[in-house]
Amino acid sequence: MDTSPEQDNGKPLAKEKPHWWIYQGSGEPHDGMDGLPPPPPWRAFTGEPLVHPQLSEDEAVSRRLGLVTRGLGYRPDDEVVEMVNAALYLRRPLLITGKPGTGKSTLAYSIAHELQLGPVLYWPINTQSTLHEGLYDYDAIGRLQEANLHQASSLSRTQFTPDIGRFIQLGPLGTALLPQARPRVLLIDELDKSDIDLPNDLLNVFEEGRYLISELSRLPEDQSVVEVMVSSGTDRVPVRRGHVQCHAFPVIVITSNGEREFPPAFLRRCMRLDIKPPDHDQLVSIVAAQLGEEETRHSIDLIERFIERRDQGDIATDQLLNAIYLATSGARLPGQGWERLENALLRSLESAEQP
Repeated sequence: MDTSPEQDNGKPLAKEKPHWWIYQGSGEPHDGMDGLPPPPPWRAFTGEPLVHPQLSEDEAVSRRLGLVTRGLGYRPDDEVVEMVNAALYLRRPLLITGKPGTGKSTLAYSIAHELQLGPVLYWPINTQSTLHEGLYDYDAIGRLQEANLHQASSLSRTQFTPDIGRFIQLGPLGTALLPQARPRVLLIDELDKSDIDLPNDLLNVFEEGRYLISELSRLPEDQSVVEVMVSSGTDRVPVRRGHVQCHAFPVIVITSNGEREFPPAFLRRCMRLDIKPPDHDQLVSIVAAQLGEEETRHSIDLIERFIERRDQGDIATDQLLNAIYLATSGARLPGQGWERLENALLRSLESAEQP
């Protein structure tokens, strides 16, 4: 009997990935970023001199992606992978919408892990978030206190000028825009929670890939280069005259739960992607990645009940993970006790009624 070209010994062949994809969505780290073509002329940036912050292992990888060391980690579908690669080629931010629990923020960790771009720079957004917060923080009070303490010391016989760089720490966005040879991954999480002005405030930074630390631009000539702190670390990098210009535009992943509309000017500067809730096979993979294959085999019925409930109301994937963890960790109650607890754990996010 002839073998179908889509099968090999009865098993489906792996679908060949398009040759232009840099990010494969496989979960396997590789050096594909070295093959990324130059940016379009209108998205080329020339920040110099290059800086080389020390990049540690991202402790959030295993928590976000699952058991990546066993090949069971997060797997995006082809539509998601395609849009990620479009954003990489065009050096544009990726705006991701979708219901809670669909893996919007997890995608940023997948990109950083697979393309070996270092720990994700994480900027969680709330109603008080501002552009300045994302760029840098200047501790003027701390600098003044250090100067006063030194001058009050009996050992002080010379004029003391505190090292201003120790009192400036770059935020996640500010760190992402440093002139680095390889881009960093920046996750701007839940931008729809922001004040109405923040998306517009981001426009110029996204377009120009630069910003100014005004406190450094006013320093005398003998302090033209100042080493400042980077986000989430003790490493320091030099900044000249307060000007920061990126060299490789960062991989920016912006998530939104769709609670508000963004202005057209902002949308024009982003690649847009809507992530659909995971189907049955994807849910099985997610559960296996997070909890293991044995627990998954014992939870197929619970996964199917979750899908039925999701078709009737809005519930998130992490609710399923919570329920399976309890059901397989020895906490499961007998009879009606478990049914009541399952109803509570898988309760619709849109329901105001008690379970």
